[in-house]
Amino acid sequence: MDEREPPAEEAVERERFQILAQLEDWLETPLFVLGLAWLALLVIDLTRGLTPGLQTATTVIWIVFILDFLLKLVLAPRKLAYLRSNWLTALALVLPALRVLRFARVFRVARAARGLRLARVLTSINRGMRSLRAAMRRRGVGYVTLLTILVAFVGAAGMYAFESPAEGGGLATYAEALWWTAMLLTTAGSDYWPQTPEGRALCFLLALYAFAVFGYLAATLTSFFVDRDAEAEDSAVAGAEELRRLRMEVEGLREEIRRQIAEREP
Repeated sequence: MDEREPPAEEAVERERFQILAQLEDWLETPLFVLGLAWLALLVIDLTRGLTPGLQTATTVIWIVFILDFLLKLVLAPRKLAYLRSNWLTALALVLPALRVLRFARVFRVARAARGLRLARVLTSINRGMRSLRAAMRRRGVGYVTLLTILVAFVGAAGMYAFESPAEGGGLATYAEALWWTAMLLTTAGSDYWPQTPEGRALCFLLALYAFAVFGYLAATLTSFFVDRDAEAEDSAVAGAEELRRLRMEVEGLREEIRRQIAEREP
């Protein structure tokens, strides 16, 4: 056998990587749609509660996600590495099981149910983020804008669930929670401060996201205005067109020097 050929294990591993990548491409659009539906059902669940029909739809989508995760785990050549890189996804699939099995009722006195609800919000946002990133293929202003809208609606649902008057908070309606979340994400803030531990934790994470997005948008706007300034003829910043003309002039000077040297040679 040719020693330059890869070992059989490496060939099998490479083939499984290719199958996994092809499977992810095939399932990208359906999972993206299901991910958005999952987030919409989560918002309804946190704000108004699910009807039996919507609960059934949630369970069906959850089962599809489980089958997708298990299939990819089976195909992944390095399963432990796959689990490490997708542990949040695995956690998002485990949490609904606690709801289905109604474990939350057992721990309701210990406030574990609200902690599980916070974990559901965070893991669901993570799933939506992954689906959106896969669908848009690249990170840009469009991706950040859509992701911020997603975070605003889901985060507002979580804040309303934790900070409603029934929970001891001061956000009376989902619309009020959405306005509060929008003010937080735009770094404008408001006079209201969360009263529950879960609300404060979610508020802190939303504030971190807002600062990260604000920095990204500030850098994007700076780059945009610098590029526009560079395109101006009288700009002090060298633009791409001006650099191209300078390179052409340098090449012309080089050719002129070569021509003069060649004429002086006997």
